[in-house]
Amino acid sequence: MSETQKFMGSGQLVDRLTAQVGNRETAIKILQHRGQMDAHGNLTAAGQARNVMTAEERAIDRASKREKHSPKAFKYNPKTNRATLKGK
Repeated sequence: MSETQKFMGSGQLVDRLTAQVGNRETAIKILQHRGQMDAHGNLTAAGQARNVMTAEERAIDRASKREKHSPKAFKYNPKTNRATLKGK
């Protein structure tokens, strides 16, 4: 099992990103740059909103914003952590 596969659920934003980038300090810097964590290491409102989502929901949200389609138009692949349009 991939290290990131352990952190697929809601409330695991920081742990999942830490597993993806290799260390917690880098993950925190990324979240701060995105405006999802403040300078004290607390999740902002935007970070809290992302944190309640699962990895699947975040991937679908990213894809739907990028592709400008309804989230229902996407399917999720947990191995790649990507959402693609159904039928493609």
